[in-house]
Amino acid sequence: MSLHVVVGAGPVGSATARLLAAQGEQVRLVTRSGSSPQPVPSQSQSQSETGAIECIAADAANGEELTRLCSGAAALYSCAGPAYHRWPTDWPPLGAALMRAAEVSGAVLVTTGNLYGYGEVDGPMTEETPLRPNSVKGEVRAKLWTEALAAHEAGRIRTAEVRGSDYLGAHTVSPFSVMVLPKVIAGGRGTAPADLDAPHSWTYVGDVARTLIAVAGDETAWGRPWHVPTPPPLSMRELAARAAELAGAPAARIAKMPGFALRLAGLFNPAAREMVETQYQWQRPFVVDSTPAIVAFGLKPTSADEALQETIDALRAPAHT
Repeated sequence: MSLHVVVGAGPVGSATARLLAAQGEQVRLVTRSGSSPQPVPSQSQSQSETGAIECIAADAANGEELTRLCSGAAALYSCAGPAYHRWPTDWPPLGAALMRAAEVSGAVLVTTGNLYGYGEVDGPMTEETPLRPNSVKGEVRAKLWTEALAAHEAGRIRTAEVRGSDYLGAHTVSPFSVMVLPKVIAGGRGTAPADLDAPHSWTYVGDVARTLIAVAGDETAWGRPWHVPTPPPLSMRELAARAAELAGAPAARIAKMPGFALRLAGLFNPAAREMVETQYQWQRPFVVDSTPAIVAFGLKPTSADEALQETIDALRAPAHT
């Protein structure tokens, strides 16, 4: 049994902590509040699994504190997610603290990344796609990985990055899960600032956790990015239609939100304001190729139906009504 330190108890951090505990590992979950992993209504958790997770209240951006918590750890998982509008200010100190903790402790640092660093592309994204960000958030993510990779190549740390597309699964947040899904399963009409018929990749959050753990445990996987095994793309309209069927709701109704409406919402809502610069991801095909991870780790992507069902179950759970 090895010690694994997970930073962040959002959907990815919670799934990673639960999976590690189920595998019999010692898990230390670090959050500002010391919160426990988020529950998944459709899954049962034994007392032994949840009891194996040590929940610590700490500021992970404090390099000294995080280094102390990582003493003796085999792996350090970066699963935190600063508020969207605070990425430029909150990610650099957190990234530096993670690298320092990995360097001093010797734990392999596996970071949960995303596809923002690629910027606008003309075809499916692979791990070989150049990092050419065209947004502030993309620049932040690209810089974090570039710095971590440089430290890896210099022999200071051991690291890898795991990248997924927009998430499905319990408690996940995306334009679909926030603006469309709740309306559709209630029989209403959802709206989203997107080309509703453009192919889009959707990554199951549980597959992110499985990939993080697989990469951490395979030293030949370090020093490069990996795309999470992700099923074939579905347009937002197709995803909404499937969600309505799974939920036993009326046929899905979905409409495109005008661009001016998103900009207007951004005047009052920081999250909406931050979505404006990433509109390129939603107005044209946005597809990820995850073949290398599927081949290397033998991980089969969870079907969109299964991921959708978990998302629906979590929305319908008592805590979310």
